[in-house]
Amino acid sequence: MTRHDFVHQLAMMLRDLPQGTVADLSDCMVAYWNGYSVVFAFLCERGTGAVDEEFDMDDYVWEDWRPAFESWLAEPIFTSRPEVKQWLMDAPPHEAGV
Repeated sequence: MTRHDFVHQLAMMLRDLPQGTVADLSDCMVAYWNGYSVVFAFLCERGTGAVDEEFDMDDYVWEDWRPAFESWLAEPIFTSRPEVKQWLMDAPPHEAGV
């Protein structure tokens, strides 16, 4: 599986779920659909479980976490995150072609 394949599959799943739903990829990272692409984020290190810092899925992250991502695809876990839903509601509308 390539990084592109994983992100594509993840996007297809997340697009169909209610706004604010995240894919719990591991105990320290999640992903969500922002209306036009998948956003990856780390969870807060302080043990609150809150979504903390976004990151890019680059080659280094993919290679380091690939086994965990492939395991997640075999048994996907999703949760609702109120903070993500609020961020998406507060975000300005996406303009096509911009």
